[in-house]
Amino acid sequence: MSRHVATRSAKFYARRLAVAGGAAALAVTGFLATSPTAAASPPPPVDAATARTYLAALKVQAEGSSDGYSREKFPHWITQSGACNTREVVLKRDGKNVEQDGSCAAVKGSWYSEYDGATWTAASDLDIDHMVPLAEAWRSGAKDWTTAQRQSFANDLTRPQLIAVTDNVNQAKSDKDPAEWLPSRTAYKCTYAQMWVHVKHYWKLTVDQAEKTALDGVLKNC
Repeated sequence: MSRHVATRSAKFYARRLAVAGGAAALAVTGFLATSPTAAASPPPPVDAATARTYLAALKVQAEGSSDGYSREKFPHWITQSGACNTREVVLKRDGKNVEQDGSCAAVKGSWYSEYDGATWTAASDLDIDHMVPLAEAWRSGAKDWTTAQRQSFANDLTRPQLIAVTDNVNQAKSDKDPAEWLPSRTAYKCTYAQMWVHVKHYWKLTVDQAEKTALDGVLKNC
């Protein structure tokens, strides 16, 4: 989703002030530098011990090519119920006191981004992150799936694959795996690794050696 440069700069400035100043509230693009008022709640991942077992069982293979990849090959967001698509379902699930209009768009609420510890009051400030990014999945085995399988993966509400987080943070993560990117919040790194392994295990995706090493390093301390 596109953003005005001035708005994005203000949001980054707000985050820097939040880190430096703690609990001061900032009236910048819906950002509140407060303690968490709403914690994201995707389906819980397997525990750390199980994640370590799953990780050991994942096939280690060099990451494949991105040739042929496009987001359109993972149709999303699909309709889940009535006027509500997957994005709106996750915004409702992960937020607090969320109100939706007649088209199911979230018009009020608050969302705590587990990746960076920011709280937002405008749904437009949230992206729905694919825990295992679509391009990463493509390079790890999804290239050989049917479109129906890729659609199910991209809209998976049953596994811990979707979570509402700060849009800029999600964009910084892009399609990186845990060898290249982890959440800045130390307190969430174990959960993140458990979620990642849970999703890759269920969908029978491969891991490359650097990715496995990074995940093992996180999970052994969980």
